[in-house]
Amino acid sequence: MKVTSAVVLLVAVFWSQEWKSVLSDSIIHIGAIFDESARQDDEVFRLAVADLNLNNDILQTEKITVSVEFVDGNNPFQAVQEACELMNRGILALVSSIGCMSAGSLQSLSDAMHIPHLFIQRSPAGSPRSACPPTGRVPGTDDYTLMVRPPVYLNEVIMQVVSEYSWQKFILFYDSNFDIRGIEDFLDRTSQQGMDVSLQKVESNINMMITSLFRTMRVDELHRYRDTLRRAVLFMSPATAKAFITEVVETNLVAFDCHWILINEEISDYDLQELVMKSIGRLTVIRQMFPVPQNATQRCVKHNHRINTSLCDPKNPRSHQLEISNRYIYDSVLLLANTFHRKLEDRKWHSMASLSCIRKTSKPWQGGKSMLDTVKKFGVSGLTSFLEFNDNGSNPNIFFEILGTNYGEERGRGVSRLAMWDPVHGLNGTLTDRKLENNMRGVVLRVVTVLEEPFVMVSENVLGKPKKYQGFSIDVLDALSNYLGFKYEIYVAPDHKYGSMQPDGQWNGLMGELVFKRADVGLSALTITPERESVVDFTTRYMDYSVGVLLRKAERTVDMFACLAPFDLSLWACIAGTVLLIGILVYLLNWLNPPRLPMGSVSSTTLYNSMWFVYGSFVQQGGEVPYTTLATRMMMGFWWMFALIVISSYTANLAAFLTITRIENSIQSLQDLSKQTDLPYGTVLDSAVYDQVRSKSMNPFERDPMYSQMWRMINRTGGGDNNVEESKEGIRKVKYGRFGFVWDAAVLEYVANNDEDCSFYTVKSSAPDRGYGIAMQHGSPYRDIFSQRILELQQNGDMDILKLKWWPKDSPCDLYSSVQTRQHSNALDIQSFAGVFCVLAAGVVLSCLIAMVESWWSRRKGSRVPSKETQADGPSVRQAADQCPHSPNERPLARGGQAQNQAPNTANTNAPTATHYQPPACCDIPCALIVQHSYEPANPSELTPKMRMTTFTTAPPTPRLYIQ
Repeated sequence: MKVTSAVVLLVAVFWSQEWKSVLSDSIIHIGAIFDESARQDDEVFRLAVADLNLNNDILQTEKITVSVEFVDGNNPFQAVQEACELMNRGILALVSSIGCMSAGSLQSLSDAMHIPHLFIQRSPAGSPRSACPPTGRVPGTDDYTLMVRPPVYLNEVIMQVVSEYSWQKFILFYDSNFDIRGIEDFLDRTSQQGMDVSLQKVESNINMMITSLFRTMRVDELHRYRDTLRRAVLFMSPATAKAFITEVVETNLVAFDCHWILINEEISDYDLQELVMKSIGRLTVIRQMFPVPQNATQRCVKHNHRINTSLCDPKNPRSHQLEISNRYIYDSVLLLANTFHRKLEDRKWHSMASLSCIRKTSKPWQGGKSMLDTVKKFGVSGLTSFLEFNDNGSNPNIFFEILGTNYGEERGRGVSRLAMWDPVHGLNGTLTDRKLENNMRGVVLRVVTVLEEPFVMVSENVLGKPKKYQGFSIDVLDALSNYLGFKYEIYVAPDHKYGSMQPDGQWNGLMGELVFKRADVGLSALTITPERESVVDFTTRYMDYSVGVLLRKAERTVDMFACLAPFDLSLWACIAGTVLLIGILVYLLNWLNPPRLPMGSVSSTTLYNSMWFVYGSFVQQGGEVPYTTLATRMMMGFWWMFALIVISSYTANLAAFLTITRIENSIQSLQDLSKQTDLPYGTVLDSAVYDQVRSKSMNPFERDPMYSQMWRMINRTGGGDNNVEESKEGIRKVKYGRFGFVWDAAVLEYVANNDEDCSFYTVKSSAPDRGYGIAMQHGSPYRDIFSQRILELQQNGDMDILKLKWWPKDSPCDLYSSVQTRQHSNALDIQSFAGVFCVLAAGVVLSCLIAMVESWWSRRKGSRVPSKETQADGPSVRQAADQCPHSPNERPLARGGQAQNQAPNTANTNAPTATHYQPPACCDIPCALIVQHSYEPANPSELTPKMRMTTFTTAPPTPRLYIQ
């Protein structure tokens, strides 16, 4: 087929050259002016002439000769000069395929010379056409220029498509060759309807343009720009559109949920396939189309002419590479040939005349008007379906087809025709910009994660079976899966890291899996940061994030004498001294003025008893020694008041001391942590927390003195000393050493809550400045529906229920206390009263020792007392009586009125003498020791009750004396 086409082309070229010499008598001569870049227009033009010269049904014996000139499309003077040269050669019609700038000059020339001019508008470099500006024609003159290509309807088409899609905000890109004046009407109409339309010119060096965007825009501006790119209209050539789409896709400026509209009449099937392969998201293409007969045999046969199969046969590759201008050029030659045929049949032929554009006296062609009317009167069927002209000299037949793809991640997906448009009927079809629906059934997502308690944890790891995971983030993913209907496969990032940008510009860890398209979703304790959001997309936050620090609670030292803590040691010494002083004063007051004691009282006012009485009253146990003097009672009254105040203060202070835990650790906030240097602290190297502290300490726009001090500690010796590789390592350093671990507050609270010893407490920043989100590939179509569902979970309270599962309010550990206590253990333990029991035990041991000493002393003293046979007891009694102070009336009395030393009655020599001794009240019991001898009276009945007496002694059981 290619050989045949080449042969035909060579024949056409050969004939055209021969006609100038051999067929110089031919009456049909057509001139053509093409743009220098339109070499294919010249080929099709000559091929059309060759086809018609072979068709005897149209021109019969006449043949068409042609003259072709190439000009610079931006040089109107050259175009006019070449056209004058063609008119000098005697052309009957002029066919041009150039731009609007040169076409205006040719239009004026053809009007002046009355030469029919079939103008085929050609846009530079394949860019979309813009309507040519009107020329200054003299009123009342005929327009000899016929617009072969229909008027530009791009404004009307794109306006209706955008309205059908209900777009209210989008950006319009145009290349450097497009005349922006061509869409002024469209911009005015969008402004009237309240649409927000941005304009941006696409430079020829697209890579440099994209690079400058990243270099000049801040992160937040880049995010807003990326959101704007989700809806875009492209007015550019297919080549520029392919390069631009490729660049923005590779730089992650567009997402899978974007929707772009490319509008250009000059889009071939080959261009369409490449555009779909390079684009992501949804692509809508608007291009001009030409109705094709359903019957394949009728595609190349048009009335009385058969078109070259290389141009009309779909099986021929060349037919798919035809430009629209090529089609109109072929049909223009076919139309002129049919016009010449009718003129020859009507015998209204006007011979060619050599016209001169330079001479002012030259007249226009006399047959121009008749030829123009014949061209406008009839039409022709050809490669453009049907070519005809209306009264104003324009072609009304134009059709647009609207092609599009659906939202999706796969490139190279199918293209379908969505609607048709023509100037008469408008849009024929329904356009809806439907996003991904909530139904994701059948979708299997590949999820990458990093193990981090309590967000993601391994719940079951059976050999040979997939691991099962649990955690707060897993619960959120399951809630989304149950609602949306998708399934997922989860795996852990190969390096077990969240990921950061490496020196070579590549990302590692979880982020790298998403950037390199190995995973669809990233899930863990992943915070939303500007650096991460520049390469991936995040859903809305599902939990707030704040920086915290994990610290070990201070060890509670066992104080056995905690009961003494309410009073200072000096105060205890003063109280003890006061007891001794008051005891001595009481003894002295009673010694100076002895009280009168009742009969039979065994109490005495010795120093020992005074001390015992003062101590007993101090501890509110009373005393045994009665004090009757006014001075002593005054003294004891004030002493009791003093004791009441001291005991009450001690009781209140002891209760407060045992129930209120004193704060032993001074770090209660991040400010406290940053101000001290005794306790080292750090975080995970190259983590989000690490970057946040570094940014807030070094960035001049958000510098924080607190973070600056923290950064000096964290970055000590380059960050190697105080930082760890994983969060678990940092938690171990806190538990078994002196270290503070700076990390996500939510993770630290979970660790502190679930510690068996409740040995941790946390301190966190007061205001959260970011949140946890689900990461996805940049441009993922699932971001919006995931975010919408997360918002629903938050609004109906399901998200709070999931949080309480992992962060319960009734935790047994106190997260914010710096000492080891439990929130619900207010009862006093044995450690608080160990000292009291020690004191009691010491008193018991001391009492036992004293009892043993007293027992030994009593036995030793009892061994010195005379037996019954000795007669030394009487003097001992009297000696004891003499030693005791007494009044005269308290002397010992002898029975029968006899004196104590009187000799016994001789009549009763065998009867022992009984001595009765009354000790004075002032004598102490040990001083009034009385030893009585007992005997067996001859006549016991003689013993009267008055003569019976029982005496007491501190010695072992005292013998009883019966006197008869």
